[in-house]
Amino acid sequence: MKKIAILGSTGSIGTQTLEIVRENKDIEVLGLAAGNNITLLENQIREFNPVKVAVWDEKKALQLKQNIADLNVEVLTGMGGLLEIAAMDGTEILVTAIVGMIGIRPTIAAIRAGKDIALANKETLVTAGHIIMPLAKECGVKILPVDSEHSAIFQSLAGSRHGEIHKLLLTASGGPFRGKKEEDLLNIRVEDALKHPNWTMGQKITIDSSTLVNKGLEVMEARWLFNVDIDDIQVVVQPQSIIHSMVEFVDGAVIAQLGTPDMKLPIQYALYYPERRFLPGDRLDFWKIRQIDFEEPDMDTFYGLKLAYEAGRTGGTLPTVFNAANELAVSQFLKREIKYLEIIEIIEDCMRAHKVIESPTVEQILDTEAATYERILSRR
Repeated sequence: MKKIAILGSTGSIGTQTLEIVRENKDIEVLGLAAGNNITLLENQIREFNPVKVAVWDEKKALQLKQNIADLNVEVLTGMGGLLEIAAMDGTEILVTAIVGMIGIRPTIAAIRAGKDIALANKETLVTAGHIIMPLAKECGVKILPVDSEHSAIFQSLAGSRHGEIHKLLLTASGGPFRGKKEEDLLNIRVEDALKHPNWTMGQKITIDSSTLVNKGLEVMEARWLFNVDIDDIQVVVQPQSIIHSMVEFVDGAVIAQLGTPDMKLPIQYALYYPERRFLPGDRLDFWKIRQIDFEEPDMDTFYGLKLAYEAGRTGGTLPTVFNAANELAVSQFLKREIKYLEIIEIIEDCMRAHKVIESPTVEQILDTEAATYERILSRR
């Protein structure tokens, strides 16, 4: 019986992880953590019977504790709760499916406790990859990517040696605004940006996909996951989302992972690695596909991707500024406080104003996040 804990159990990745648990009978969920959706969390608790749960919001945690008073489940709250779930006794794998830099400290705690990480929280590596990857190596812990693109690269690299890699080819659908120019994006509404053509995801990541910022974050994450230079990662627009990513080797061979756009595949692969299990769902029908298209990303219109490469090359605290500025700007856009194109304008403004700290500590990373937020909020 494989024993796991999930941070972010009520989000898109968390709920799909629990679908996999439901479909298989040999995974036990010992811990769950969520932000404030205690209604869904209570349903999950009653179905999966975890030992401990954590709720970020203290008032919501107290309410949940009352709601499940008939159950023998410990209810925790805040960062302390996340850290306890991350490192709890008995689990083998921690699924990090929470959004944002809040995932850094729990991931470190889990690694130090010897837990393998099924990583869906890209911000952890974007901002603290120089801390996380050496620590995982030191502790003998596996970092198993859950993002579709990184899982595809991970699968394509199976059996290969690091020195054989020439280039990583990270695919992107292009999002809902593929082919549009800046003048077409002047009056984009929230509803327009949330219409992803291929994937069903949470609001924040859907907006990030529309700006190509998400692809920029994935580039920075891949740099740490696979220990390659950032300029050896090439973004390729593949509108049908059939090829999830590829690896080009030194002899010119290119190996790709293909499949339908279903996040349960990379989640299940991470949970059972190196075993492959049957997964219900659609299969590719090559007689119906007819063609697969490829395009170069438009980094002039979608220059958030260009800024991501700049942040990744510079390193230090600049990726934290990029990530934090985007996180708050997207939140403001979703609340209709700023216009769509202002998201990238805010990121660039914060990057230009920042004095980079090389090899920052966790505290310096979090301080940089706070300073970036302060700069953005002072614009009002």
